[in-house]
Parts: sequence; C-alpha cells; structure tokens
Amino acid sequence: MKAVLKYLKYAAGYVALSLAFLVVQALSELWLPNLMSDMVDTGIVALNGQDGQMQYILLKGVQMLGVALLCVAAAIGVSFFSTKTSAIISKKMRHDVFTRVSEFSSTEFDKFSTASLITRTTNDIQQIQQMLSMGTRMLFFAPIMGVGSVVMALKKSSSMSWILAVAVGVLLVLIVVGFSVAMPKIKILQKLIDRINLVSRENLSGMMVIRAFSNEEHEEKRFESINNDLRKTNRFVMRTMSVIQPLMTIIMNFTTIAVVWFGAKAINAGALEIGDMMAYIQYAMHVIMSFLFISMIFINIPRALISVNRVGDILTTKPSITNKENAVDLVNPQGEIEFKNVFFRYHNADDYVLADISFKAIPGQTTAFIGSTGSGKSTLINLIPRFYDITSGSITYDGIDIRDLTIESLRDSIGFVPQKGLLFSGTIESNIKTGKADADTELMSKALSTAQAQFVADMPDGINSEIAQSGSNVSGGQRQRLAIARALVKQPPVYIFDDSFSALDLKTDAALRKALKSYTESATMLIVAQRVSTIMHAEQIIVLDEGKIVGKGTHKELLKTCKEYREIAESQLAKEELE
Repeated sequence: MKAVLKYLKYAAGYVALSLAFLVVQALSELWLPNLMSDMVDTGIVALNGQDGQMQYILLKGVQMLGVALLCVAAAIGVSFFSTKTSAIISKKMRHDVFTRVSEFSSTEFDKFSTASLITRTTNDIQQIQQMLSMGTRMLFFAPIMGVGSVVMALKKSSSMSWILAVAVGVLLVLIVVGFSVAMPKIKILQKLIDRINLVSRENLSGMMVIRAFSNEEHEEKRFESINNDLRKTNRFVMRTMSVIQPLMTIIMNFTTIAVVWFGAKAINAGALEIGDMMAYIQYAMHVIMSFLFISMIFINIPRALISVNRVGDILTTKPSITNKENAVDLVNPQGEIEFKNVFFRYHNADDYVLADISFKAIPGQTTAFIGSTGSGKSTLINLIPRFYDITSGSITYDGIDIRDLTIESLRDSIGFVPQKGLLFSGTIESNIKTGKADADTELMSKALSTAQAQFVADMPDGINSEIAQSGSNVSGGQRQRLAIARALVKQPPVYIFDDSFSALDLKTDAALRKALKSYTESATMLIVAQRVSTIMHAEQIIVLDEGKIVGKGTHKELLKTCKEYREIAESQLAKEELE
C-alpha cells in the first residue's frame, strides 16, 4: 500500500477537495430524513386541525429541496475530484514503472517476464486507479454514513436499537464469510491474466511458425485452457459478489419490516411519532447501504492490493547494474577494450558461462568471435555495455574499469547491433535517428550506403517509408541492414556486431564488410559470427568452446594451431580456401 500512498502527494489538493465534498454529501444525506420527519409530524398536526402549520411545512419543503440540491452538487464534486485524483496518480505511477523498467538490466528482465511487465504496467495500474476512484467515495463515505446514521437513529428511538444491532451483526458475518471465500481466488486472478497475456503474445508473434506446422488446433486448445481457468476464477468471484448483494437486500427488507412492526407499536403507545419512524427507516437503510458499499470494497480492494504489491515489486526492485557513487564519464574515448581474467555466470546458476577470458581489442582492428552454439559468444559481448556485470575479473575501456564509468557515457561510446535486428514502429528515418537524434540527411545516407541498404532508395517514400511494429513489413536481411545503419550513424569509437550478418547473402556480406572497413577504419570492431567467411580477414579471431578461449590469432594461424577452428572452417570453406 505504501507504493500507492506515496503518490497521494501529487494529487493532495484534489484529495482534499474530494473529501470536503464527500463530507458535505454525507451530512446532507443525514440531514434529509430529519427534515422529512419534522415536516411529516408537523403536517399530521396541521391535518388534524390542531394548528395552522402550512408555512412551516412549506419552509421545511424548501429546506429539503435545498439540501437535496446541495447533496447532488456534492456528489458531482466527489465524483469529479476522486476521478481526477486517481487519473493523476495512475499517470505518475505508469511513468515511474516505465522509467524503472527502462533502467532494468538483463538480470531484472530475467526475473520479470515481458508479459508480466506489460500486465503490471497496464491492467494492474488500472485496478489501482479504480480502487482510488471508488475507494475515495466508498471507503470514506460508508463509515461516515454508517456511524452518522446509527447516531441519528438512536436519537430518534433508542428502544429499537436492537434491530440495528442484529442487522449489523448479520451483515458483518456475511461480509467476513464472503471475503474469506473469495480472497484465495482473487489472489490468482492477476497471475492468470499474466499467463493469458504471455500465451497471446507467443501466438501473435509466432503465427507464421504455428501455421507452417499446422499447429493452430493445439494452440487454440492451449489458449482455451488458460482462458477457461480465468473465466472460472472470475466467475467464482463475481458469483460470490452476486450472492452477497441479494442477501443484503433481504436483510434490508427484513430490517424495514421490523422497524415498521415495532415502530407501529411504539406509535400506538405514544412513544414514537410517525415522522420519527420514517426517519428511522431511512437511517436504517443508510446503515445497510454503508455495509453494502463496504462489501463492494472488500471484494475489489483485495484484487487492487495484489496489484499494488505487483506494481510495488517493480518500483522497489533496484537495478543490479547502476552507476557507482564516484563513477566518471568517458572523456575523448579511443575505444581500447581489454578483458582480464573474466569469469561470468548467470544469477542462481551453478556453472560459469565464461571462464578466464583475457584478450585486448584495439582501435583500427577487428576482433572476431566464433565458436559452436552455446559457447558464450553473445554473452561475452553483452558484458561490454554492461547488460550483465561480470562475476570476477575486469573489463577496461581505455584502461578504466567499465564499472567505474557512468553507464550513459559507456553505452554512448558503443555502436551495438543486436543478434535480432529489432526496428521500432515509425519511419526509416526515425529508426536511424535512434542511433543519433541530430543526424543530418548526408550522414544517414552515408550510413545506409555503407550498410548496403540501397533498397531504401527504391521505396516509394524513401527514407520516410513507414516501418511496422518490430519491422514486420521488411525482410530479415533488410532489418539487419537498417539496424547496422542505425549503429553506424552514431559514429562511436567501438562497434559491436552480434551475429548481425546472418541474414545476408554472401555477396551482400562481402560488400558490407568491404564498406565497413573504410567507414570504421579508426574504430574498434568486435564481431560475433557463425560464418568463417565473415571474419577470416579479421586481425584477431578468438575461438570459444564451452565458455573458454581455445584459440586466438589470425585465420591462417588458427587453421594450424586450433583444431576447433579448423573443424568449423572445413565445414564451410572449399579445400583451396583452407590453404
């Protein structure tokens, strides 16, 4: 709950106004039955001819009309300001959650699934917003009305107080039983929403694969299974609420009958006025309605509290990779990268993914990494921009340990092309400018030309052509070339290519490598590749096997000294190319 309460300061003024209008509404509703009681009793006296009280009746009628209008205005004010409060708080909360998620390292993303993060940012915050909007009106209104109505009812007749006591006792039992029955199911609702979100994302993103293997029926059954679990759980909670409300209506009706029955006897005995009995009925209804509001809160707040905890988990999770207190900025970076006895293992893993990795990559040269699948190539280069932090050893940039540098200046000095060439919805220009926001047309054209993205010029709108979500309207090779251009436009001293040429044909690959040589002649190049032809001209090739360096040197040197490299080369190159 603290995760929400701290946001009240952003809407403190609206909260105060909402509570002020709420108090006015409650007092108005409590005053109305009292005015009605006076008017009825005075009217009965006047009808019996005992006194001419018509003016008094008219005065009370005008007062009742005024109080009713005040009550309506206050209700509108409560609704307006409570909605405003919840909207402001949820907006700020969404901003903070998004900001915190953007600070997460890969370790935190491994902890929270993407589907869960989306649910927490959308559905969970929506639940909190509804609780804040409804809670202001019900959580505060119900106790004021309940306590006020009991006090006013006792003033009218203390002899019938036992009726209210019995009604309240039964209502409390009903609410406690309903709450204890529904709570376990409410707790798992959000997890089921997480699950259905995950399956939906997998189905939508993998639709081509599902169709290719004619697996639609299996996926439909998989989705339907989770959908049914969500439906049954939600239905159970709603049915519990549906049972409570009619039972409360029955209690309300029996309370009215009891008040009329025993009130009529008191009137006959001269101990109670008719108007007082009518007011007592109204106050009794207010008490029961207050408990009805409380029951609605008890059904909805547990779900919202679970959402609060889920959102709080994000807000209170501190990124494992942050700037040191005395971190320094990179000044005039040259791009020399050195690994010194680096060991790394993932969180909670028993074995090291990388062990005793040592090498130096210098400006003007290309350092390439090759090895079998799972040898640790991508993990290794992900350590340089601190997507993960090393377990032991050190990685230096221009002789400074990267953990002593600010993350912003470190990553700003690296042009990174990930294994999956992800593009954002927008235009080709907006995607290229992700690398450098102030890039001019000439620089973008040069980067696109170097990345062999001549296809952009053939598009109807050229660089202003639209890119769909994840770049789904361009081919895999085109995505990779645009991702490379995005890194090139940045013109950093270090370039990292994580198997970024895999979707290119051999001709385009060769042309791209030739163009890159002149474009990045003074930069440090780090390339992860599966094809020997992509890296055979690199000044330094590092061969990885099961997280360890088993070979280091040029193409010709490794053919003679490293059997793992020769095996890979023999499987890809012609015999004459091996000589």
